Amino acid sequence: MSSLYDQDFYQWTIEQANLLKTGALSQLDVENLIEEVESMGKSQKKELISRLTVLLTHLLKWDHQPARRGKSWLKTIAAQRTEIDFLLYDNPSLKNEMPNTLIRAYRASIKQAATETGLKICAFPETCPYTIEQILGE
Repeated sequence: MSSLYDQDFYQWTIEQANLLKTGALSQLDVENLIEEVESMGKSQKKELISRLTVLLTHLLKWDHQPARRGKSWLKTIAAQRTEIDFLLYDNPSLKNEMPNTLIRAYRASIKQAATETGLKICAFPETCPYTIEQILGE
């Protein structure tokens, strides 16, 4: 028989929250609760990688296609910087992850930039040419 976690996740979250509020810790679904808490942390890191990838893609396009620069690129760059700023403000420990996260995001961004520009991947620097401060617009 499936657990409430499998049948109705929303209801499961309500019940787990109520158990925590009332101090009924022995009744918690500890195994699934641990999985969900870990998943929440991973999702924040994934969001950082995703936003950095979009930002880096646009910075690369900006640098490698100056004739095609436009307001939409600037808006995307500004929006991603703002969202990354919010994400890092709400999750300051993610700043410790920036060096490795940046490596992963840059690899994805050169592939995306190559696809969007029609340039070959080798047209872009092998390693990220921007400092974290430059990326974040500081």
